[in-house]
Amino acid sequence: MEDADPVMTHTPSSRPPKAMRPAPGRRGAAKPTRRAGGGGLRLPQPARTGGKPGARTVYLVEDHPVYRDGLARVLNDQPDLVVCGAAATAEAALPDIRRLRPDLVLIDLTLPGRSGLQLIREIRRRDRAVKLLVVSMHDEAVYAERVLRAGGDGYIMKEEDAQEIVRAARDVLLGRIYVSEEVLAGGGASTRENNSRAKLRLLDRLADDELRLLELLGRGKDLSDMAVELALPISRVRQQCLGIRRKLGLKNEVSLVRYAVCWVESGKG
Repeated sequence: MEDADPVMTHTPSSRPPKAMRPAPGRRGAAKPTRRAGGGGLRLPQPARTGGKPGARTVYLVEDHPVYRDGLARVLNDQPDLVVCGAAATAEAALPDIRRLRPDLVLIDLTLPGRSGLQLIREIRRRDRAVKLLVVSMHDEAVYAERVLRAGGDGYIMKEEDAQEIVRAARDVLLGRIYVSEEVLAGGGASTRENNSRAKLRLLDRLADDELRLLELLGRGKDLSDMAVELALPISRVRQQCLGIRRKLGLKNEVSLVRYAVCWVESGKG
């Protein structure tokens, strides 16, 4: 067996986003379900229960049930992978992961309660061996480096083809870091891309919790909504908004909201 490369990159697919779906020939086939871990979620049963000697176990942390179930089917259709459990929140996932000890955890960044970044840090404090791959709709250029700094092993966007996500999972399980060539290189871009990166570097001034607050603000959440979402007092949320505004050099709250909305609508948030 050849030694695993220390870093594996990929070129994101140019194909339009597609929903996860079972492999050809399985469409319409009814599959039994099982309850997955302490999160209380039900997932499609693996295609060959007990017939996968040496298969690597995968745990899913994803709050969108349609995407979660589709991804579980895709993974369970692989001869070397099996989904051992799933949760919709970080709080439900942590005890499951400690109990099930999966080989790989696939994590969405935006979760109810604690974020995916917070979950990565918490897992890493307890377990240095488990592999952590983020599968998210958020722009890789903004979040990939933050994920790696937090202790993640890779980042892939949900818009990628299902088999590309399977490839990313296998690469990470082999000990490789999975990010795009653009994120790894960081240079050699056109003027337009350089201008975009300059805006992204501005966001590097924000801490992870501030970036999440900016995202919530851009999605139309008010102070009360954000306080509930982040489990923080309104006074703390207001203070963080002020800190974000100062770091970004924005004059007032209206400018902050406009910036946040434009960022989210541009697909970067």
